[in-house]
Amino acid sequence: MLQMELNEIMKELESLGNERTKKIYMSHGAKEPVFGVTINAMKPLFKRLKYNQTLAEQLYATGNYDAMYLAGMIAEPKKMTEEDFERWIESAYFHMISDYIVAVTLAETDIAFAVADRWIESGIELKMSAGWSCYEWLLGSRKDSEFNKDKLLAMLGKVSKTIHNQPNRTKYAMNNFIMALGISYLPLHEEAKKAAQEVGKVDVFIGKTLCQTNLATEYIQNAVDKGKIGFKRKHVRC
Repeated sequence: MLQMELNEIMKELESLGNERTKKIYMSHGAKEPVFGVTINAMKPLFKRLKYNQTLAEQLYATGNYDAMYLAGMIAEPKKMTEEDFERWIESAYFHMISDYIVAVTLAETDIAFAVADRWIESGIELKMSAGWSCYEWLLGSRKDSEFNKDKLLAMLGKVSKTIHNQPNRTKYAMNNFIMALGISYLPLHEEAKKAAQEVGKVDVFIGKTLCQTNLATEYIQNAVDKGKIGFKRKHVRC
């Protein structure tokens, strides 16, 4: 029954895809198989399927980028173990999977800190970027009281000292961590601003193309000007 359902969903995803979106995804690192389904086009499918961890596992295992994204939308994170997340991150072959599917799903679990910490120390580019990205999602959604201030300060120090020597996607996620800390975690707002000044512009390349990254000092100041300091999301996943 589930295999039949999976086949029908894959056919529906294929019908929702378009070449323009597919080219955009592939320009960012997606590989075949990929249909090119926009998130907005996927939302009605998510509303119909609702949360279903068994189906999420089947979709993720297809290796199809669109199916993997849908898997993240319908996943039931609290049913997932550390081993499940290790399996997911091993299949995350580019940053849109590691940082926007795996890390986002992980951020809704009780094991998020332990897994993210391990990935940050892994020395593997996409695991490290997923770990730092998970903290970005955590900082933007959980109460300040849920974090260890001294630990976050030590992490900020590590970013300041090592960011420019890291692999590209890790640098990008570290820069986002500074901004998340400066905007969403009030106890270290000033320290994050100082770190942003020390770090300055972060150059990230996709292949040989220089990727546009936010200047953390400007991004944090913009949030200050708009009165968004202390901002928290109600939900991590869209």
